[in-house]
Amino acid sequence: MASNLEYRKPQKTGQKRRNRETRQAYLFLTPALIIIIIFFVAAIAFALFMSFNKVNMFSQQFRFTGFKNYLNAFSDKVALKALSNTALFSFVVVPLQTLIALVIAYGLSSHAVKFKKTFRLIYFLPTLTSSAALTLIFMFIFNVAGPLNNFFMSIGFYNKPINFLQNPAYSLKVIMVMNIWSTVPTYMTIYLASLVDLPESFYEAAEMDGATSWDKLRYITVPYLRPITTYVLLTGIIGTFQMFDQAFIFSNGSGGPNNSTLTLALMIYNYAFGSLNTMGYACALAILLTIIIFAVSRLAEKINGGNGLQ
Repeated sequence: MASNLEYRKPQKTGQKRRNRETRQAYLFLTPALIIIIIFFVAAIAFALFMSFNKVNMFSQQFRFTGFKNYLNAFSDKVALKALSNTALFSFVVVPLQTLIALVIAYGLSSHAVKFKKTFRLIYFLPTLTSSAALTLIFMFIFNVAGPLNNFFMSIGFYNKPINFLQNPAYSLKVIMVMNIWSTVPTYMTIYLASLVDLPESFYEAAEMDGATSWDKLRYITVPYLRPITTYVLLTGIIGTFQMFDQAFIFSNGSGGPNNSTLTLALMIYNYAFGSLNTMGYACALAILLTIIIFAVSRLAEKINGGNGLQ
């Protein structure tokens, strides 16, 4: 009997200690949890509530409309255009920025490349620049009288300047180029940090088996980086589907020309703050955008699935 009591006592002491540590952990987490509940959970719940109402922000009146806001979103041609622009932007930018970042990181990981640190420093500088400043710079470059038109005309590539900013065929593509150029350095750095940890013995074993550089990239580097690629794809999808500031500055908030740069995030902003009676519709669009981002992210995660080399 005594032996049983001696055996159970340490167990009870250990359990009490774990309970005390758990209480202390929750005590330290309480301020952060309060902030999350107030500014995230409560905000999302309130937005969901407003999405089922017609809301007048001036008089703070709510009139329940059921799923009318959601049904209007599916029949709204402007909303469908914004969704089309957002999807096109994401499906072009995300694969290209991921591929370019991987190729540059793979090239910089080679021991034969000189001045790698200098190149990384210079190439990473655009990431430190604000998005608003980059947008203004690109608007200057692609202006009718900007350096890009002047350069192509000077070499005889074309005789008449192209209005990239006001032509619906080019406007969204300009933002794509800007976004790719400004985000590739970040993802390149992430890939490069992961390549540093890739065991050199993998490449040495492959070389002994007669593997070429392409074989090493395809069968060793890419599978090893698969978890990192999943992270890059997910953050890229979330970022591109939420693209707002570049389109807002580029079009002065209108989404022009001819709605060619109108994104869902910009449309939500315009409906939320551009009119007194459309906050409910804006909330419905925001909820739909959240669902779309979640669905596309899950799809990309499954397509790229796997844990890399085992």
